Amino acid sequence: MTDHDVIIVGAGFGGMGAAISLKRLGFGSASRDIAILEREDDLGGTWHVNRYPGLAVDIASVTYSYSFEPNPHWRHWFARGPELKRYAEHVADTYDLRRHMEFGVRVEGARWDEEAQHWVVTTRGGTRTATYLMTATGFLSQPRLPDIAGVEDFAGTVIHTAKWDDTADLDGKRVAVIGTGATAVQLIPEIARRAAALTVFQRTPIWVTPKADFRIPRVVQTLFAAQPWTQRLARRANSTWLEAVMVTGVLHYRQAKLFNQGAAALAKAHLRRQVKDPDLRRKLTPDYSFGCKRPTFSNDYYPTFTRPHVSLETTPISRITETGVVTADGHETDVDVLVLATGFNLWDTNFPAIEVIGREGRNLGKHWREQGYHAFEFGMAPLAGLEDRPLAPIMSRVGNLLFERGEEIYNFQGVRRYKDKYDPLWQSRYVAAPHKWNLPLLLADAGLLSSGGMAGLAKRPKREEGKPKGNGASPPPVAEPSLP
Repeated sequence: MTDHDVIIVGAGFGGMGAAISLKRLGFGSASRDIAILEREDDLGGTWHVNRYPGLAVDIASVTYSYSFEPNPHWRHWFARGPELKRYAEHVADTYDLRRHMEFGVRVEGARWDEEAQHWVVTTRGGTRTATYLMTATGFLSQPRLPDIAGVEDFAGTVIHTAKWDDTADLDGKRVAVIGTGATAVQLIPEIARRAAALTVFQRTPIWVTPKADFRIPRVVQTLFAAQPWTQRLARRANSTWLEAVMVTGVLHYRQAKLFNQGAAALAKAHLRRQVKDPDLRRKLTPDYSFGCKRPTFSNDYYPTFTRPHVSLETTPISRITETGVVTADGHETDVDVLVLATGFNLWDTNFPAIEVIGREGRNLGKHWREQGYHAFEFGMAPLAGLEDRPLAPIMSRVGNLLFERGEEIYNFQGVRRYKDKYDPLWQSRYVAAPHKWNLPLLLADAGLLSSGGMAGLAKRPKREEGKPKGNGASPPPVAEPSLP
């Protein structure tokens, strides 16, 4: 007898999507218990943890939501962070998920007990057992600190964007930002409005295109609420466009040179229009082709560098002292506040984010990091997002977890187009199915939805001889999580 039928690690959009699917299958009752264990003090995953100024989603709101739970009242085409947090709370309340959630519970690892045929999950408060284990820890859960000498010696205020300190005083301060990724593109203009002096330390420039953002008119919100099909149409149109762009620009990168060249031309025109200084434009122009790294969009990032109190530093950082940042040429920039926009550790401490020990004592995370991800039985292929964001519109169909009642296995549909696309680019996200050595589980990046993904670890009972797969019935309706 286990403590729980299912343990879900993480209460972000991935964990909630999994719980909703399970509840539709009859889990969540007293006899089929679900426990959602969350290390933070509230639900929402990345949209609860991340609170930095300027935080917003980079997928249109009509697409960045569960298909089965549309929100007709999005205020912006690209929802802001607090709005997404409220949406997560709404989903939890609507589907009665809070009673399954336990906050402040840090899961440290899990191992498969072959003799007892269940999972033993270790937390800081003890151990629990479950028949099924699903990890929904996401990709944006392990902050990456810069490998720079002296960072721990800085005497001023140090803030990582993933652990934003709302009490930090930026007004009138000398602020340094390390990093120019997608998060920094949102954050830097906001800091510039408050700081007396802002220095941005850039290692690699990022491609930035115009952002077609706008406040959704109240009449449109009313229409979406009264005629839900109109919002479904907007979602379908936006998702189709975004999928086409992503498939063309990423999956078929080598065959789509003209497309990527056109996107680069758009970004360069955007830069020329907003920055007149040729030397500054040169520093902000990437030396790699569009699509090689994750691009982003913004209408106020480039103009920020034209402000008199904002400096862009491209000389490599040598070390950090108690009072500032020293570059390779020996120049030291004195700062009061050091902001680390250095992203997340997606590889070394993820896949999964906790230690999972399977059959024969195999460390699954270590094996996957060394061997890559494999796809068996269901004809699946490793799938990837770029850097810290998934290709939600492309991959959201993967979130259609179909539980075949006959065998109680997890099955996935809708990614046949990616069969045999086993390319290194697609290995930072993955879909893998059970294999003879791979414990009785299915690992799947089912979320492609929260700031990261969900790995489902499930027990798969052996099928009796002569018994056909499945039960012949149509699969039950399930959630289609599509949130990055």
